[in-house]
Amino acid sequence: QVQLVESGGGSVQAGGSLRLSCAASGSTYSSYCMGWFRQAPGKEREAVARIRPRGGTTDYASSVKGRFTISQDNVKNTLYLQMNSLMPEDTAMYYCAAGICSGVMAGIPKYWGQGTQVTVSS
Repeated sequence: QVQLVESGGGSVQAGGSLRLSCAASGSTYSSYCMGWFRQAPGKEREAVARIRPRGGTTDYASSVKGRFTISQDNVKNTLYLQMNSLMPEDTAMYYCAAGICSGVMAGIPKYWGQGTQVTVSS
């Protein structure tokens, strides 16, 4: 079992920055791919950024590439999403997720956090 707890969401004006954190626990956490997903009202959930275990490769949605950075601190067991140059269209509930890489990369990770709201005003 893996438990994921997000924090760091909030309200910000366009052009601002936020950093999301996801505290992970569980014996197999370090071997899993992890990612950030988001879902806005009336829209489908989408993968924002994903990272392979042990400092592996990352990938980003085209809409956030160059503005968002995913990283992880394996000592603190924490996943981060640094979000810069935020735009109103980034407004969504953001979820931390983890699981075997095939699942995460397919958009169906096994473990999910409870979500943290990000609201960007123009």
